[in-house]
Amino acid sequence: MDNPQPFQPHRQAAEILVVDDDQRILNTLAALLRQHGYRVTEALGGHAACEALQTRVFDLAMLDLRMPDLDGFDVMAYAASAQPECGVVVVSGESGFTSVSRALRRGALDYIKKPFDPEELLETVRSVLGQQTLLRDHADMQSRLEKSEALHRYIVNSSPDIVFMLDQDGRFCFINNKVQSLLGYVPSELVGKHFSSMLDDQDVARGSYAILDANVSSDNPRTLELRMKTRGSRKANRHFEVTAFPIDPNTWPHLSGARERASSHKARFYGTARDVTERKEAEAFINFQAYHDLLTRLPNRALFKDRLNLAITHARRNGQKLAVMFLDLDRFKVINDTLGHAMGDRLLQAVTRRLESCLRKGDTLSRFGGDEFTLLLPAIHSEEDAKRIALKLIDALKSPFQLGEHEVFVGVSIGISVFPDAGDSLDQLIQNADIAMYHVKGRGKGDYRFFSDAMSTDTANRLSLERDLRQALERDELRVFYQPQVCAKTNRVVGLEALVRWQHPERGLLYPGEFLPLAEETRLIDNLSNRVITTACREVGQWIRNGHRDLRLAVNLSPIQVEHPRFVDSLIQQLTRHDFPTRNLEIEITENVIMNDLEQISQKLQELAEYGVRIAIDDFGTGYSSLNYIHRLPIHTLKVDQSFVRDIRNGDDGACIVNAIIAMAHGLKLEIVAEGVETDAQLAYLRQLGCHQVQGFFYGPPQPAERIALLLGEEARPAILA
Repeated sequence: MDNPQPFQPHRQAAEILVVDDDQRILNTLAALLRQHGYRVTEALGGHAACEALQTRVFDLAMLDLRMPDLDGFDVMAYAASAQPECGVVVVSGESGFTSVSRALRRGALDYIKKPFDPEELLETVRSVLGQQTLLRDHADMQSRLEKSEALHRYIVNSSPDIVFMLDQDGRFCFINNKVQSLLGYVPSELVGKHFSSMLDDQDVARGSYAILDANVSSDNPRTLELRMKTRGSRKANRHFEVTAFPIDPNTWPHLSGARERASSHKARFYGTARDVTERKEAEAFINFQAYHDLLTRLPNRALFKDRLNLAITHARRNGQKLAVMFLDLDRFKVINDTLGHAMGDRLLQAVTRRLESCLRKGDTLSRFGGDEFTLLLPAIHSEEDAKRIALKLIDALKSPFQLGEHEVFVGVSIGISVFPDAGDSLDQLIQNADIAMYHVKGRGKGDYRFFSDAMSTDTANRLSLERDLRQALERDELRVFYQPQVCAKTNRVVGLEALVRWQHPERGLLYPGEFLPLAEETRLIDNLSNRVITTACREVGQWIRNGHRDLRLAVNLSPIQVEHPRFVDSLIQQLTRHDFPTRNLEIEITENVIMNDLEQISQKLQELAEYGVRIAIDDFGTGYSSLNYIHRLPIHTLKVDQSFVRDIRNGDDGACIVNAIIAMAHGLKLEIVAEGVETDAQLAYLRQLGCHQVQGFFYGPPQPAERIALLLGEEARPAILA
């Protein structure tokens, strides 16, 4: 018999254990296998075979059954335990059915009878090793597949998104665990249910059409935002970005579980749903911020104008009227300055609630800025409709507001413009309502007025005055007048209060009440005040250097000046520039300016006091009078408002307030200046109370510098100069 061709294994040569108790047969079989490229280990008897199985790994064991020390069955049992992947082929002289059957039951892969045919034996070895290779490759593939499926399952269930599959009808075949943490559904409960059962009622039709649309494909998936219901919760529905596309079930990998395999086999759509609720809420908040006032939650100016534009278009198309109201709160600034911004904010919120209670459906109330509101009344029949609403608004604010321990009162002044009579554009209607509101303010507040053409003339005058005031600053038309402050006991002039006048080229000499409010509104007050201080420092400084060393200059400061961050530095620089002694300057500020920002103002006044500047509280008693802040601030003087001085009559009760203020000043060791003294009776009463200084028309009106210079140069006057 020709020798068989050597076997060329496709992988590393197989390790074969040959076991027999006959040395000759053992050598022959080992030599045959080595000749054909196998790596062979010989074991003479069963004990030697077990020792070899302990030290080396084999692909195949070829063993005899009948061995004296340890037979083949025992070796097979040991191999099954020590190396279960090692195949066994029996090579034995035992040919009985019982032995063969027993060997095969114990795990033998084949049985070769001695004496063996070499070619048959080699073919059996190749066949068994081939089987072993296939089994190992299959097991390896199965293990990799299981690992892959486990990884896929982990990825799907660990995904931050909901992953799902739908059948042809849109019912869930599979959905991952994320649906439970996001929406509260147990995945097994959803399988078999239509996906629309999870959608918000308003999104059912849109969602069903989009996902099951025939134009959707894996290359052209459909992505849309849908709201989904939460299960068993009172929480609001959540927003999801859903992406879905059809799949071919024949190319989709089946899952390992029987139920999952069946479900995935029915799958026709694959999709993901990403929770975008936080993004949607952030977008909604940003959008709300852009078009609403965060304090009152009302529409802001931009949204109001947008709605007014639409209302004008609608009214013009249908031949209807509409009304725009401009509302300004009365006394709000006093309350805000007195109680602080936090209380002011609470008051605005309370006012908003009352105003909203007066509105019709479709009306738009807007916070226009500060304490100003605008109101749109679309589709009114006549001015009577607007009048009725205006009266309701005024009446709604008449009762007091409770802010903590404080009971406060505010009113409202309302200007009304009606489309198309008072304007046919957005800007005209708002501007004319604003003009009408200012006319209400000028007539005593707490009322309403409709815009009329006559009001435009007044507005034109106001614009003209603003233009002239700007030119006055450029042309140096402002003048500084001085009113003496006189010692009540000695009649000596101890100070001069600087007061501004405007020498208008056409209107003549204008008093502060005619232009200072406009200067504050147009922010020209800072420039104007600096001019006054510069002129006063130059003129009064000259008189001080001429011998009146104790002459005091008193100047009024506006809130805008005092609140400026560089107020102290700017004032000291002006004094230094004009070589004006700081101890001769007394600044006058109102209580409301102090209480507007007590901490900041206190710090600034303390700095000025350290420079030697004196501090006076102007119009004391008309604002937020408090011993607390007087103790905290470096105050030198209290000025009694002229309205209290005017009430002084011999024996009248109207003098009680003056009595109280002067008594308090004495107790606090502060100086007192009484303003507006006009009669002998007033002067005598103030002297009796111990008032230190007085000023007013009793000693003459405010006069220009040249008249004051003459006064200072004359000695034969009722008042003796300091």
